[in-house]
Amino acid sequence: MGAFREETVKRIVTVVLAMLAIAAGAFWFGRGDSGGASEVAYRTATTDRGTVIAQISTSGSVSPITTVIVGSQLSGQVIEILADYNSEVKTGQVLARLNADQIRARLDGARADLQQAHAARRMLDAQMEKSRADRDRAAAVAADMRAQLEKSRTQHEDAEKTLARQVELGARGIVSAAALQTARTQRDMLLAQVDSAKAQIRSSEAQIAALKADSAVIEAQMISADASVQQRSAMVRQIEVDLSNTDIRSPVNGVVVQRNVELGQPVAASLQAPTLFLVAQDLKRVQIQANVDEADVGRVREGMEATFIVNAYPGRTFSGTVKQVRLGSQTVQNVVIYTTVIEVDNPDLDLRPGMTANLRIVTERRQDVVRVPNAALRWRPPVAVEPPPPVAAPVQREAISGDESAAGPFAGGGGPGGGGGRGGFQPGVFADRIKVALALDESQKQALDKIVAELPAGNGRGRGRGLLVEKINGMLTETQRASFERLLHDWSRGGGRRRQEARANEGITGRVYRIGEQGRPQLVTVRLGSSDGAFTEVLSGLSAGTTVITGGGPAPAARTGGFRFGM
Repeated sequence: MGAFREETVKRIVTVVLAMLAIAAGAFWFGRGDSGGASEVAYRTATTDRGTVIAQISTSGSVSPITTVIVGSQLSGQVIEILADYNSEVKTGQVLARLNADQIRARLDGARADLQQAHAARRMLDAQMEKSRADRDRAAAVAADMRAQLEKSRTQHEDAEKTLARQVELGARGIVSAAALQTARTQRDMLLAQVDSAKAQIRSSEAQIAALKADSAVIEAQMISADASVQQRSAMVRQIEVDLSNTDIRSPVNGVVVQRNVELGQPVAASLQAPTLFLVAQDLKRVQIQANVDEADVGRVREGMEATFIVNAYPGRTFSGTVKQVRLGSQTVQNVVIYTTVIEVDNPDLDLRPGMTANLRIVTERRQDVVRVPNAALRWRPPVAVEPPPPVAAPVQREAISGDESAAGPFAGGGGPGGGGGRGGFQPGVFADRIKVALALDESQKQALDKIVAELPAGNGRGRGRGLLVEKINGMLTETQRASFERLLHDWSRGGGRRRQEARANEGITGRVYRIGEQGRPQLVTVRLGSSDGAFTEVLSGLSAGTTVITGGGPAPAARTGGFRFGM
């Protein structure tokens, strides 16, 4: 019994000692020993001189520069296929043929109708010639009748004179009554001849008029016959075109990249022309249509170099040139994108239509410049750091107002490290810009510094960025608030080209830290240029060989009190 009690006491003591040890360890770990934190080493890097290549990453698909759809305008059955996938074809080369028996039969009937129309036209020509001959003959008869009329009139006048003399002589008793009667009869007969000639002339004129009318009718029939000939000729030509279209020909020199027809397949072209072949005009030169979003499209210009890779050739890099940046935009998943066309030489036909290309468009290349790692631009100390004396190239009002502020308030140091790109928001740089641009007084400057200091890490983008703007608006006057809105608008609308010019000329402000006196980080304000995602160009504020902090340092204490066991 005594042994059992002794064993129980030992177990209780062991458990108590273990709990005390755990409590003591938790207490010491939770205290946050500031003296030990100050001894944590910083990770550093050295600025150097080198090349900075600013690039835009995007993707697109390889496609021929010109792709021609070869279809059929006729319906029919495919009786022959003369081209297949990857076949090289020439302009006018027959790719396939349709059954043309019905079209040939229609063509024979149309040609017969055309011959009949020509025969009818020639018959009308003959009728017109006969009508003209009849009219000429009637005109000749009319002319003869007019001559006879003149002759009869002359004879009648002579008979009138003879009768008058006979009457005068008869009154004297010189001539007999029989002679007088003979003279009167002769006059009356010649008068009847005159009337007869006039009647014959009228009859000839009527006949000529009738012949003219017949000629007019024949002329109208000839016009109708000509129209019929033209109509039949057009019908023949149309059927000849249809017959020619039964041979499906290539309109360009190229390569067949797609075939959508099989031997014996019926082709229906009643509603729209079916696609039978796709012919790439020249695969030795292809293009890539890449999608560039609106934040980067301002930096892309025609003639820029582009490199890309495709999954079919791992480790191989192809190159091309930006040919066109299209003005039209598309919205894909609430992102506005612009199509950029890159032309690529493809002499070995390694690149095939449809391949996915992962591109990098070189927007800027800076050689032999001072570079700082982007990690140094991202690093911030956990405690306040006294600002250094003004640098040699301070921020000028002209550089951050108006058009020269095209880099935008949220570009900060730009890029992934704050060096010219997207998403590198630096609150301190933003605050410095606002102070100068809006001419804040001391109390407003202190309030702005407090707002920026209270900004959580990573909250300078998205919804957090909007909250930051709202807080800044709350401390501004009405005039300053209007100016602030204009600045935000100008910064957001500045565009890529002015942003590049600003970087190339004045740059944008950034912050790095180096180890100063007593091992504390010392702030250095620099002017930044282009960035390639890993390094950023330094325009002023740092020289090559300067050691800057990229990470490490003391971590802030997570707890201020000790650990209470069981709580």
